[in-house]
Amino acid sequence: MTEKENRVVQGRMVTPKSLAERIEDGSVMDAEAIVDADRECPECGGPVVSVGYMPSVMEFVTGYKCQDCDWKATDRE
Repeated sequence: MTEKENRVVQGRMVTPKSLAERIEDGSVMDAEAIVDADRECPECGGPVVSVGYMPSVMEFVTGYKCQDCDWKATDRE
């Protein structure tokens, strides 16, 4: 896993917080560094990155986002 502060996702530079907000479709309180996920996108086969974030005080979520297409997912049950 490679950790970087900012990444290019779908042609745009994103910060950990802005990536988390794209995955969550809303604001988040805090986000950790973006890391390479050890998986390929199930829709296009592109590279996937992950970010851990807090959408609220009581919840921590790991979100996944393809760098090439619209696919995204979280580790929520």
